[in-house]
Amino acid sequence: MSEKKNQANKDQEVVDKALGFWQAYGKKISLALGILVVAIGGYWAYGNFIQQPKEAKANEAIFAAENYFRKDSFALALNGVAGTPGFLKIIDKHSGTKAANLAHLYAGESFLQLGEFQKAIDHLNAFNANSAKQIQSKVEGLLGDAYAELNKNDEAISHYKKAGTLFSDDQAISSEYLFRAALLSEMSGKNNEAIELYQQLKDKYPRTEKGFVVDKYLARLGVTK
Repeated sequence: MSEKKNQANKDQEVVDKALGFWQAYGKKISLALGILVVAIGGYWAYGNFIQQPKEAKANEAIFAAENYFRKDSFALALNGVAGTPGFLKIIDKHSGTKAANLAHLYAGESFLQLGEFQKAIDHLNAFNANSAKQIQSKVEGLLGDAYAELNKNDEAISHYKKAGTLFSDDQAISSEYLFRAALLSEMSGKNNEAIELYQQLKDKYPRTEKGFVVDKYLARLGVTK
């Protein structure tokens, strides 16, 4: 009987402590939970009633600019025409949307085609590939092209090397950018680096277009089969 009484006393102590804790902190906990519920609800409402319509409008706006881009009308793709926004307007008006992010990539390549290389670099750097390595590989290659056009060979080589190693599943693209990195290294007098890159290309992508001709470039630097 005494054991049961002791156990009952212990149980009551636990209850008393819990009640005391709730009396001391209950309002704060309720407030915190309320804030969390409001935050979750606000995030849901933002996604469904604000962000989704913004994305839809941005996707609609970018359609015409993409058509100009596919037709190599890069100035029209960038600036649009009356009533039809180009990539620059989409970036400005629909900031924070996926379409605006994609417009940075299009704008970067368009400026590259038009010979405005620093603007190309600015937009390519503003683009977020979101861990898509194949797309990031393309971006790095375009950055390499832009820096090479500005005679910033070290930066160009660095980006070409990244482009050549980010997504090895695409052998044609990877071998092309490794080749550009090697060739630009050779042109910059960095023969050891060029040999290393040519050899990497030969070892990893022997059956690609650049893989078939790489021995000629290695031989030019004194490396024979």
